[in-house]
Amino acid sequence: MNPIVIGSRRELFWDSHLLETSRTSAELKVQSPRIEEIVLLHDAPWEGDGCNAHSIIRDGDLYRMYYLAWKMLDADITRHSTRETVVCYAESKDGFRWEKPALGICEFEGSRDNNIILDGNNCDQRDMPYVFMDENPACPADEKFKIIRKDQKGCLCCYLSEDGIGFRKGWSMTDQGKFDTQNIAMWVPEINAYMAYIRDLHDRPSLYGKSRVRDIRWTTSPDFKSWTTPQLLDFDGGEDYPLYVNAVQRYYRAPHQFVGFPSRYVERKDWTANYDQLAGAELRRKIAGIHPRYGLSTTDCVFMTSRDGKRWHRFDEAFIRPGIERVNNWVYGDCFPAPAMIETPSPLEHAPNELSLYCYENHWRMIPAALRRYSIRIDGFASMHAGYAEKRVVTRPFVFHGNALEINVATSARGSVHIALHGPDTVLHSCEIFGDTLSRIVPFDGDVATLSGHEVVMEIAMRDADLYSFRFTGHETPDYRPQGH
Repeated sequence: MNPIVIGSRRELFWDSHLLETSRTSAELKVQSPRIEEIVLLHDAPWEGDGCNAHSIIRDGDLYRMYYLAWKMLDADITRHSTRETVVCYAESKDGFRWEKPALGICEFEGSRDNNIILDGNNCDQRDMPYVFMDENPACPADEKFKIIRKDQKGCLCCYLSEDGIGFRKGWSMTDQGKFDTQNIAMWVPEINAYMAYIRDLHDRPSLYGKSRVRDIRWTTSPDFKSWTTPQLLDFDGGEDYPLYVNAVQRYYRAPHQFVGFPSRYVERKDWTANYDQLAGAELRRKIAGIHPRYGLSTTDCVFMTSRDGKRWHRFDEAFIRPGIERVNNWVYGDCFPAPAMIETPSPLEHAPNELSLYCYENHWRMIPAALRRYSIRIDGFASMHAGYAEKRVVTRPFVFHGNALEINVATSARGSVHIALHGPDTVLHSCEIFGDTLSRIVPFDGDVATLSGHEVVMEIAMRDADLYSFRFTGHETPDYRPQGH
């Protein structure tokens, strides 16, 4: 088998692609973000308890946010609200403080003093929008910003803009799918084409008889107009459970790696005594009167990653759980993340930046929906993990370029990591590595540059530690010489 050429790119310990699994005893473990503050409350008259489908994109020094604003239920909780849905805009300089600018584009109840960019007058609206900046070098300037969403005919369609504020109707993209969620699209330069991740359904037997399963499919296009037949994501035989939004994106520190945060849909068959003890049970019963699944369903979020956008490693343990029971959680609509991640300062003095993620809450709870921030370590969605007993990681053969090894690692005070690089004619050993850092340059007992360009196997012994990522760089590496050498 040919060695894997990694060059100087960052590799994440999120899947088994680099691992010699028969010799690896450390655990590939999903991590979880911390819940943080509410960053945006959807309390404007044109917003409501159905506000969702947030898209966040970076445009220079500005973060642009787009979301669907609507009210789900009528006042007596007996039917869906008839008020139209609108698409709104907010912006931020730092990812913490968001503003809703008065844009004067659309009228609501006789006033244009609002942040609405699309309504029933300028949009054949139907379902959740997704907004992205088109990175195709051939994209016309007046199509730089694109919104995709389901239209009234059930097709996936697009809207186009030069400035990210004023949008015009584009074209119908495809009718091959159900699309009733936030569908994602992006330019992928490695294949010189667009990839889209869309919602569909398929049949499968279940505990409750035959059921329709919500799924995620991929499709490609050279021009954003003609799309291939959508194909199911390949989870390598994983459990076939329903997935809702997908939140797929490229990881900005390792663009060869796709990540996704699909929400997992769980609909139990019957109302049991456990539902009576969940917070907000009375409102849950009323909502279930409109449709039983509104009361029976709950959702959480899992983490998945891919190197080609088609075959995925999915962790089945939840990435985000609904959390400790409060009045308005453990409901259908919990843990729906925005397809975005923003590097933000840590609240700890002198600590490195962390990643901010965003999920909405108060879904269909008769109060304003809210967008909450979550935080997680950079590269920290998953790790190679060892408990107190020593475990090992052994890689498949690879070829790197550089003269130093940099790792993202966390240990306890008693924990440690030792690394050996096995080259064609020599083995380099590190000193004991301990600490908690995004960037530790590993000292070896020899010159790492002598192995650059050659086939190498990396062997890691670790205890009470998590290893998140590594890369070979051009840093000057410390020279470690063990006693007696």
